[in-house]
Amino acid sequence: MVSTVACSPRSEVAESAFDVSVIVPTFREAENLPILVPRVAAALQAAGLTGEIVIVDDNSQDGTEAVCTRLAETYPLRLIVRTKERGLSGAVVTGLQHARGAVLLVMDADLSHPPEAIPQLVEPLRTNQADFTIGSRYVAGGATDDDWGLFRWLNSKVATLLARPLTSARDPMAGFFALRAESFEQAQALNPIGYKIGLELMVKCRCRRVHETPIHFRDRLHGTSKLSLKEQVNYLRHLGRLYAYRLTTAPRPLRFMLVGGSGMAIDVLAYSVLLLLAPLPAARALAIWLAMTWNFWLNRRFTFETVKDASTFRQYIAFCLSCLLGAGVNWTVSVGLCRAAPVFREHAVLAAMLGVAAGFVFNYLTCCWLVFRTPRGATSRSHEPSNPSRTDGANAV
Repeated sequence: MVSTVACSPRSEVAESAFDVSVIVPTFREAENLPILVPRVAAALQAAGLTGEIVIVDDNSQDGTEAVCTRLAETYPLRLIVRTKERGLSGAVVTGLQHARGAVLLVMDADLSHPPEAIPQLVEPLRTNQADFTIGSRYVAGGATDDDWGLFRWLNSKVATLLARPLTSARDPMAGFFALRAESFEQAQALNPIGYKIGLELMVKCRCRRVHETPIHFRDRLHGTSKLSLKEQVNYLRHLGRLYAYRLTTAPRPLRFMLVGGSGMAIDVLAYSVLLLLAPLPAARALAIWLAMTWNFWLNRRFTFETVKDASTFRQYIAFCLSCLLGAGVNWTVSVGLCRAAPVFREHAVLAAMLGVAAGFVFNYLTCCWLVFRTPRGATSRSHEPSNPSRTDGANAV
């Protein structure tokens, strides 16, 4: 039967009740569900897997509730209707939060993903050979329908390329994926935008071992695609959030170094432009100031993001003074080594590199201990909650 949402949120389930929970986000997919659900159930039964099918609907009002009520008489199906929120990613997160399986599998309702491949996605997770599995179009044996046009193919490839620094998966855009419940419970600050919730989970659940199972991706059977220009823009916004998240989870010295490297690029670019507009001394001074300001903003936002309660102006002045003192340390070490040892006089570049390293260490320690120091008696801000609130307007049917 169709059960209530409130009875079993993920956090209140002591142990998994099923081998697999299949989460299917829907919006006006009533025509597809009578075909999809029996195929999913048959695939689970053939593989000897116990499972549940969790339909999360964004209040379609197209007969989905009646269809699910009828299907639940035969199949282990639950329906969650979200009445206040919209969006595929949010629907998936809601389903994951209320699923009761040891393995959580997500797929589309439009029959573009073959339910018969479910056991192949589940097995590497159950045997601990992978942390995340994908039904992939782009590995050997995978395919798409022949009527995919050049624009659609190119759009998918460009999106994959933009995500390459975040994951080595060949098809990270896929909506057919699975992970263990314990991995999902470790998710940090889930805030997806648009459709690419799989990429969000790979990054924020820190799933390092990704296994891709080849599938034939088919065009939807009924209904219309939800992909639009708005969703493509949302994908770019989503990538920006994920890159920012990845930066904030990197070791702090590495973040500080990356910010410094970006500041060097800003310095050179600004200097090149300012030389066309101002005398050389003024252009050089302005370029250095712009680079320091850039570094301050990024360090405050990403490197020392938990210490933001102090005065921005005071931190900015202290940061600029720290950079000037760091430059002095750099100069002193570089010149001092050349004057003190013949080997460095012959290898002045090596002395300069050691000076840069000394300046970096000085700047980093100064930022930690003085510029962005947590005030006495204050506590650093923690990251936002691991998962979105469950009070998202989801109703039981």
